[in-house]
Amino acid sequence: MTRPVTLSLAQIDVSFGQPEANLATAESLAAEARRRGSDVIVFPELWTTAYDLAQASRHAAVLGGGIFARLSDLARRHSLYVTGSVLRRDGEAFYNCAPLFSPQGELLGHYDKVHLFGLMEEDRYLTAGNRTPVFDLPWGRCAIGICYDLRFPELFRKYALLGAEMIFLPSEWPYPRLAHWQTLLRARAIENQSFYVACNRVGRTGETHFFGHSSVIDPAGQAVVEAGESQELLTVSVDMDQIAEVRKVLTVFKDRRPEVYVE
Repeated sequence: MTRPVTLSLAQIDVSFGQPEANLATAESLAAEARRRGSDVIVFPELWTTAYDLAQASRHAAVLGGGIFARLSDLARRHSLYVTGSVLRRDGEAFYNCAPLFSPQGELLGHYDKVHLFGLMEEDRYLTAGNRTPVFDLPWGRCAIGICYDLRFPELFRKYALLGAEMIFLPSEWPYPRLAHWQTLLRARAIENQSFYVACNRVGRTGETHFFGHSSVIDPAGQAVVEAGESQELLTVSVDMDQIAEVRKVLTVFKDRRPEVYVE
């Protein structure tokens, strides 16, 4: 018995501080993803505004309102699971938040970025998240990380131990760190024997150049598909049963010795 899932990654050039323009792009890509038979569409990190963090109070919304209501409608109209990060408000605090919507438009939950990236001043404007939710989807248990989180293997090992078999990773990862992006994605997939679905933006904000190379990495660390450096909707189908095959050969989780790792 196979557990197939078709994934679409919306590798776009995000218009800085212009959510309406970015939403118009998302609308056309979601329609195309549905036409291709996709189950889920993943957008990049902060894909509605880019890093316009100084205007977070103008862009951010509470759960259920603003951009979250519009994404719920997008998911419902195109019968897709939808994720990718946007700005969230909770009182006076702002978060880099990746919601997950069902094809019925239901908000299944959200992940707030745990590790804030100082080079883009996230620590100046945003509050770090402290929750690690997992989501039971028809093809398996999934979880979400955001961009800089990829550098912290502890987060993804925790997800694996919670049963996550697929990780969505919306990102704005720039040059000159392309080798880091490619290496870390493969490392996280190999060590946790899971699928990694990483959607990175393209284009520029000021002097920062985002290189794309959105990828789906399989549990053996191989790139099932990898984009180039221009805008595109990357679509691929994977079989979740590959995870069991990989774990049967290399029994990483059975061979763990956590009692040795903690002082």
